[in-house]
Amino acid sequence: SPAMAGPRSTAPTAAEGELLLLQRQALAEEEAAKAKQELLARFLQDKLSREEQSSQWGLHKVRTLWRLAQRKAKDQELRQDIEILSQTFTRVMDSKDGVIEALVRDLEEAEEQQNRALRSHLHLTDQLLQLQRCRLGYLEEGFSAQVGALKAEFEAERCGISGGEGKW
Repeated sequence: SPAMAGPRSTAPTAAEGELLLLQRQALAEEEAAKAKQELLARFLQDKLSREEQSSQWGLHKVRTLWRLAQRKAKDQELRQDIEILSQTFTRVMDSKDGVIEALVRDLEEAEEQQNRALRSHLHLTDQLLQLQRCRLGYLEEGFSAQVGALKAEFEAERCGISGGEGKW
């Protein structure tokens, strides 16, 4: 029985050892699977993190490019507005220059008309003075003639009175 007991005790031990070995293998496989799963999870987590960073960077690039495109469009729009305003300003200035030139011509023409009117007035005043001098000359001649006639009449009366003293 002890001899039998020996193989009997070795047989269960062998089965137990095999069972233990299988359990260890299963445990090792499970741990390897866990390690592999953790490694895979870490890899996926790292990849996700890199993708998020890449996505953030890409989003930043897209926003930057979008802003640059908007700035370029706004710059072009402002340049067109400035060009339009510049052309409008030039047209307004040309119009005002034309008005100023017309006013200068009108002013020169008015000054010329004033000068002609002044010359005409002075000429007419000279003619009026000449006419008044002639009239004054005629009046002086008439006056002298009347004075002469009155003197002659006076002399005649005086002579008549003096010669007539004997008659009265």
